[in-house]
Amino acid sequence: MEDFVASHILIQKSMLLDILLAIVLGFAIGFEREITNKWAGLRTHMLVCLGSCIFTLLSIHAFPVFAHSPQADPARIAAQILTGIGFIGGGTVLRHGYSIYGLTTAATLWITASIGMACGCGFTTLATVCTVLAVGTLVLIRLFEKHYIHKGAKNIKRFKISFYAPIEKADDIYSNIIEKFHSIFEISKKDSTANPTLVKISFKLDVIDKSPVQALHSKLNDIKEIESVSIQELFE
Repeated sequence: MEDFVASHILIQKSMLLDILLAIVLGFAIGFEREITNKWAGLRTHMLVCLGSCIFTLLSIHAFPVFAHSPQADPARIAAQILTGIGFIGGGTVLRHGYSIYGLTTAATLWITASIGMACGCGFTTLATVCTVLAVGTLVLIRLFEKHYIHKGAKNIKRFKISFYAPIEKADDIYSNIIEKFHSIFEISKKDSTANPTLVKISFKLDVIDKSPVQALHSKLNDIKEIESVSIQELFE
């Protein structure tokens, strides 16, 4: 009886350490998400890691009566973690115009759940190493993207540009716009109803740049005759 009690206490202590480690590792990933101003931050990742660890522990230890049953499946509860994380991760993915946000955060929730499961199984070294790799990937790859692929296709944005120009310069400016902006897919020119000496030119284009509005302003500033520039991002 004493051996059983001592063994039970050791198991409880081991489980407690696994739970504490899950909270710490969840904090590490959540902290990276928090400082980058993502919706799923510290609390979300800590709770996901903790919950995954607890469910895994329950899956292993909570049903000893059925441990030797032919129908026993200790992974059944733990397997449902993936389904639950799928719902949570899906809630973090948002479409805004032509851009999709939240995929990386959904992936971090997914990896956080797996780390919590590793803690619950007692694979503490694996969980720690994977946390280091996950945080390293988030930080280092972001720096790599910032310096080398910030003009990638993921950053494409669609804008509508409108401005007024003197009627005698309208044709030249119209041609200049077509030559200067190569991604135009729609352009129009019509007389101003408020001022007969002005012509309104509007065009739509796709911009691939880290700072698209600044890039557009820089190109438009070279055309001295234009007036009242309006830059509107389109979300279709």
